[in-house]
Amino acid sequence: MRGSVIQGVRLARVTVDGLDATEALLNSLGSWETDALILGGATFAGFNVVDVQRVNRETGTPVIVFSGECPDMEATKDALRKHFPDWRERWSRYEALGEMHSLKIGGYPPVYYENIGCSTGFAEGVLREQAVSCRTPECVRVADLIAKGVTPVFRGPAGCSGGS
Repeated sequence: MRGSVIQGVRLARVTVDGLDATEALLNSLGSWETDALILGGATFAGFNVVDVQRVNRETGTPVIVFSGECPDMEATKDALRKHFPDWRERWSRYEALGEMHSLKIGGYPPVYYENIGCSTGFAEGVLREQAVSCRTPECVRVADLIAKGVTPVFRGPAGCSGGS
């Protein structure tokens, strides 16, 4: 997006609770030039955790991980321990996010974010610029709407697995 205008959309399929979200993101970015990447959380499709350090390193683009609520990292770690034999690898990706920051935008409750490859000032400027209609960055809001619309298409008809 450029401001509140959509410049393009790319879709990628990821595995529920897999570890392929990083590859999918990097492949989707292709040759696009961006000032920053804003992720609506560090996970997609359950606990498919993005390796944000790798994304930043391979693209040279700052990554901002946005959340509307303050994440409960202890509960996250407990869930990973309970459900995933490779929980340490997944947890290391959370640890690589760094310090959690909060930001108040307008009269809304604070939002939370981690910034990788940029200063907090830069991240806050991007988040404020993207807060077009509410405290959620417009790119995250639009991506969420698109994901909700295409998820049934990727899953296939009701009662069908939809393939791999």
